[in-house]
Amino acid sequence: MDQVRPDFSWGFPFSAVVGQDRLRLALILCAVHPGIGGVLVRGEKGTAKSTVVRALTALLPAVHDENGTRPARLIELPVGATEDRVVGSLDLEKVLRDGERAFQPGLLSAAHQGVLYVDEVNLLHDHLVDVLLDAAAMGRVHIERDGISHSHAARFVLVGTMNPEEGELRPQLLDRFGLAVDVAASREVDVRMEVVRRRLDFERDPARFAERYAEQDAALAAAILEARDRLDSVELDDIELRRIASLCASFDVDGMRADLVLARTATAHAAWRGAGAVTAEDVRVAAELTLPHRRRRDPFDEPGLDEQQLDDALRQADEDARSGAEEPPEQEPGTPPSTPTGPDGGGTDPEGPDDPDDPDRPGGGAPAPPERPAGPTGTQFTTKLLEVPGVGEGAPGRRSRSRSSRGRAVRSTAEQGHGLHLVGTLFAAAERQVARGRSTGRMILDSADLRGAIREGREGNLVVFVVDASGSMAARDRLSAVTGAVVSLLRDAYQRRDKVAVITVRGRAAELVLPPTSSVDIAVRRLRGMKTGGKSPLAEGFLRAREVVLRERLRDPQRRALVVALTDGRATGGKDALHRAKVAAGLLADSSVASVVVDCETGMVRLGLAAELARRLRGGYVRLGELSAQQVAGVVRAAA
Repeated sequence: MDQVRPDFSWGFPFSAVVGQDRLRLALILCAVHPGIGGVLVRGEKGTAKSTVVRALTALLPAVHDENGTRPARLIELPVGATEDRVVGSLDLEKVLRDGERAFQPGLLSAAHQGVLYVDEVNLLHDHLVDVLLDAAAMGRVHIERDGISHSHAARFVLVGTMNPEEGELRPQLLDRFGLAVDVAASREVDVRMEVVRRRLDFERDPARFAERYAEQDAALAAAILEARDRLDSVELDDIELRRIASLCASFDVDGMRADLVLARTATAHAAWRGAGAVTAEDVRVAAELTLPHRRRRDPFDEPGLDEQQLDDALRQADEDARSGAEEPPEQEPGTPPSTPTGPDGGGTDPEGPDDPDDPDRPGGGAPAPPERPAGPTGTQFTTKLLEVPGVGEGAPGRRSRSRSSRGRAVRSTAEQGHGLHLVGTLFAAAERQVARGRSTGRMILDSADLRGAIREGREGNLVVFVVDASGSMAARDRLSAVTGAVVSLLRDAYQRRDKVAVITVRGRAAELVLPPTSSVDIAVRRLRGMKTGGKSPLAEGFLRAREVVLRERLRDPQRRALVVALTDGRATGGKDALHRAKVAAGLLADSSVASVVVDCETGMVRLGLAAELARRLRGGYVRLGELSAQQVAGVVRAAA
């Protein structure tokens, strides 16, 4: 019989934030079954995401290790952490002092049986997110590096929080989080007053405030421990397993991870209820937490789960579960399965030919899978790589070359850089062996011998799109092709971890449709409402792009910019429009801004104006039809 779970608030009025009750449940289920793989919390700033996560730590069972018993820890992982700090690395002190190869554990080891919290997880580099999610799903960390083979337990509740306005996680990484919850602040005045009142009470006397909820917290901690103990005895029968498989199939999720997470979450929910077996209600609750973020097959799809669609899918899953539970007719041993036969003994229907569109035919007349909302018009494709020349030092990404903590080591340096350059260290030590009095035996090492590695990887850039939306571009076919190209370039920017800005040029001015942001999907939504027609003030477009780039340099000096102009080059915005466009292009080039012109001119007669602008910009040039990576191989580099 289901137990009544304790009512609790952790000192926070959960009605203050839409989705907080679901977040609270998701955290508890991950505490009951850490194999679920963690929780991703998406929401606007100021919705107590961090407060709820930190409150969970005090409710987790005590940890028993070789040093005794200790409380569970909350380990916070900074966005700028290195991989060595996260997974662990070679203990250089022991290597140099004792000549012993020893492993120094990282943050994943410290988080064992506790909570690993990553604020702004969407700003964390992809390879670190992969490491975290692998450890959360497997419960162990395996390290094979620097001549060390090491493995240790790492069972923790992984919680990542993010503000979608600052950029989304890639769909592949979204899928790796077990559960996802969206939260938003309440707009009710009384609720917001209560939040402020409790916060002020806490600041006035934290100890007294904690005492007020101590009894509820203790009851909740005991309930979590009971659910953990009960977890292995909860039964997941074939009917509910078929329901889970049918549900995941109906939502067309990729792979089998969703099925596994849904099964674990439903089992944890049954254990939390105090039940001995998973029921349809457990499956529904689990689906609401595991499926919304997995429906996002494309970076520009809207996240979330439609309740009506979930109800329909559950109804179909219920039918599948019941039909799968029916016993098939018994057959004699060795008899092949029976099939419908016609008068001639063949497999045809006696009433006529087998019509695949016949709704009475088994499997016939079934509705097609639901279509996703169509994006902007125009063919979309994989674009060739547009990159900034030279080597930068910007945020990790996948576009241009940069110095980074990952990638191949190109040389050593006396400064402690990104990891140890072993060969450089040995060479530096070898030159000093005679001076140190060594003639035989073990090499004498000193801290002065250490050499850091200079590594070359990839960075993300600020990509500023200048889109010519004038009358000369507004012909239906051409505008469709340009829109498809821009969306393709935006998808490429999303995958390469760039920030983007969009400027449209039409009439008498250039409009900054989208200021620099990491939320590339917002740019696509703005493009859907793009106005077209009128003259083409390209000079204003280049000057506005220069203004955006120079302003962003003050905010983020390390992030290099790339201006991508999509135009036919026909500047018509005012007197001497083409001359002014060339002058503005020269000013942009003088500001050391890399650029690429995508020539959208079509027809038998070409004026070549876009190519002339590319020369003034001292940048790259590519025709619209050559932008696809499939059509023309190679890399388009922008001139410095």
